Amino acid sequence: MSKFELKLPQMGESVAEATLTTWLKEVGDTIELDEAVFEIATDKVDSEVPSEVEGVLLEKRFEVDDVIKVGEVVAVIETEGDAPESMEEVSTPSVEIDEPVPAPVAELEQQMAVVQEKVATPAPSFSSTERFYSPLVKNIAREEGISMEELEAIAGTGKEGRVTKNDIKAFLQSRSSNGKGAVTPIVEPVVESKPEVEVKREAKPALKVESPKIQVADGDEVIPLTRMGKLIAKHMAESMSTSAHVQSFVEVDVTNVVNWRNKVKKAFEEREGEKLTFTPIFMEAVAMALKKYPLVNISLEGDNVIKKKNINLGMAAALADGNLIVPVIKNADQLNLVGMAKTVNDLANRARNNQLKPDEVQDGTYTVTNVGTFGSVFGTPIINQPQVGILALGAIRKVPSVIETDQGEYIGIRSKMFLSHSYDHRVVNGALGGMFVKSVADYLEAWDVNREI
Repeated sequence: MSKFELKLPQMGESVAEATLTTWLKEVGDTIELDEAVFEIATDKVDSEVPSEVEGVLLEKRFEVDDVIKVGEVVAVIETEGDAPESMEEVSTPSVEIDEPVPAPVAELEQQMAVVQEKVATPAPSFSSTERFYSPLVKNIAREEGISMEELEAIAGTGKEGRVTKNDIKAFLQSRSSNGKGAVTPIVEPVVESKPEVEVKREAKPALKVESPKIQVADGDEVIPLTRMGKLIAKHMAESMSTSAHVQSFVEVDVTNVVNWRNKVKKAFEEREGEKLTFTPIFMEAVAMALKKYPLVNISLEGDNVIKKKNINLGMAAALADGNLIVPVIKNADQLNLVGMAKTVNDLANRARNNQLKPDEVQDGTYTVTNVGTFGSVFGTPIINQPQVGILALGAIRKVPSVIETDQGEYIGIRSKMFLSHSYDHRVVNGALGGMFVKSVADYLEAWDVNREI
C-alpha cells in the first residue's frame, strides 16, 4: 500500500488560490480514476477536481470554505502498489516576522493597549459550542483574541451558516473601525488633544467601506448575494474605477444577414447537427475588425501597452440564477463560420450547466455581450478587465428606413440593430474606438447573401 497526495491543480495563469465548496467523497470512500473528489470555486468559475489514481480516501487536509493555494495537498488517497509518482514532502512555510517599524508614541501606546486586551481576552474554548468552525477560522480567532461570545455572534455566510474566513475578517475590520482597543486609559495621558484627533483620523476610512444603512420595512425580503454575485459586483466596481469608460454607437443594417440566415439555417442544422444563431456571425465580424485594428486587442499594464498576439473573444452568457459568466473563444480569427457556430453553442450549453473548465474562462482579449437577447435596443456595458473594450449587440428590429437606389430614394422595411462599443479612453481614443465599431458594421452590411457554408 502507498499514499498519493491529491493537490490543487493549476487552473490558469492568473488563478493562485481557490475556495473548497464541497467534498464529494468522505474518508473511507472508494475513489475511481478520474472520479471527482471535491469541488472548488475561483473568481472565474466553479469546477470539480478529479482523482489521478484509484484508491481509498484516507485523509482530508481542508474543510469546506477553506481557501487553498495552488499546489497545496487537499487530500491523501491510499492506493494499492506504488504511487504513480514520488510524493514531494510538503513542508510548512516559515513565517517571517517583520521587525516593528518605529511609530509615534501615541500609536505605540495604542498598539500596546490592543495587545494587552488580546492577552486579557481568554482563548475561545470550542468544546463548549455545537457550532462548526473550520481550522482556519479557529486559528484566526485564537490569534486575534476573539472571545467565544463574539465568535458565536458572527453571522456566517458559508454553507449551513458556517463562519468563513471572509466573515471573521469582516468582523475584525468592523471591530477595529468601531474603535475597540483604540481608546484606552494608556492613551489619554500622552498629549491632551492629539489622541482624540488621531482616533478620528483612523475612523475616517471606515466610512468608505461601510455601506449606508438601509431601513428594511415590513414585508421586504432580504436576499443575500451569492458568492459569484459578490465577485461580479467587486469586479464591475473595480473596472469602473480603473478604466476611463467612453462609448461609441453605430446603427447597422443587417437585412442581408437576416435573410441569409433564414435561407440556410435549416440545411445547416440538418448537416451539422447544430443551430445557426446570429452570435457566431457577429463573433466573426468582431474578430475581423480586431485583425484590422489590433490596438483594440490590448491590455494596459502600468505605463506599458501589451499588444495581444491572439484574438480570444469573451462571450458573455447569462446563467439561470441571474449571474453572468464569460467563456472564451480562443483564436477566434482562425475559425470558419461552421467552427465558430459549434464553439459558440458548446460553450453556451456548458456554461448554463456549470460544466466549463477553468481555462475556458481565461485569457480573453475582447468581450462581446448580447443585450438584445433581453429586448434591449442598446446598452453601455462595463469593460471586462484587463481588456480595454467590450461590444454590446442590441436587438434586431424591423424599422422603416430610407433606401437609396440608382432610381432614387424610397421608404422600405429593413432589419436594423445598434452596436455599442465601450472602451478604455486611457489607451483607445475616440477615433480608434469609432473606427473599430464602424468596421464591424461595415462587415455585416456587406454580407454576401449568396455565401456558401
